[in-house]
Amino acid sequence: MAINRTPVLKRCRSLELEPMYLGVNKKSHRKSNRSQRKVSEYGLQLREKQKAKFIYGVQEKPFRNLYEKAGKMPGLVGTNLMQLLELRLDNIIFRLGYARTRREARQVVSHRHVLVNGKIVNIPSYRVEPGDVIEIKEKSKSLQRFKDILEANSGVSVPSWLEGDAEKLSGKVLEVPLRDQIDVPVNETLIVELYSK
Repeated sequence: MAINRTPVLKRCRSLELEPMYLGVNKKSHRKSNRSQRKVSEYGLQLREKQKAKFIYGVQEKPFRNLYEKAGKMPGLVGTNLMQLLELRLDNIIFRLGYARTRREARQVVSHRHVLVNGKIVNIPSYRVEPGDVIEIKEKSKSLQRFKDILEANSGVSVPSWLEGDAEKLSGKVLEVPLRDQIDVPVNETLIVELYSK
């Protein structure tokens, strides 16, 4: 499995992205050298794709597969792509506040701490459907790790398309999120333009 080992703040600077979208509470005080340069149309499109991949922690091939799947669904391709990215299991765990970052959520899932509809799922890219119940395994609920995570995420609000219960460490997907419910600073239209060349 490919792992991106670039420091998070450095990558955020290069993509002109706020670290808070990744769940990181740090701030970079350095300025990006790229901000003065003129960026071509292709450069803008590529940056948006890299931004989406970086935020959700998806590599090129799975991202391309998601784009092709989004193209076969009814509706706008860009919106479908963002919905598919949001409905990944690791993202749902992050959105419910059971992990501080999407990377940590990915680890929580792959270490078999998560149940979907009562069954253990250890695939971070697992696609969750509306009506699915996601919870942390009973055995894992008492771990200090989750107590620390809940303490750190106490002020984080759960999106309206999800229902979360911090006491029971469980949640439910109520519906597929609309584009305006996805608070990610990505212009998916540019991604569609890039792939449709």
